[in-house]
Amino acid sequence: MEILSSPFAWVLWIVHIVLFIWALLQILWSSMDGLSKILWWAIVLLFPVIGLVLYILIGRKA
Repeated sequence: MEILSSPFAWVLWIVHIVLFIWALLQILWSSMDGLSKILWWAIVLLFPVIGLVLYILIGRKA
């Protein structure tokens, strides 16, 4: 069974990629200090789904 065999899976994958890139750019352009940016980048890169959720829920407010 192929993971991206259904159209719904493709839509979810595209949404995830768009949010992933958006989060990385938001971190880069934010007013956080350098260490915070590096830590958030690491979290989002190492844990793509959980990292995105964490950044959206608590990282943007920091």
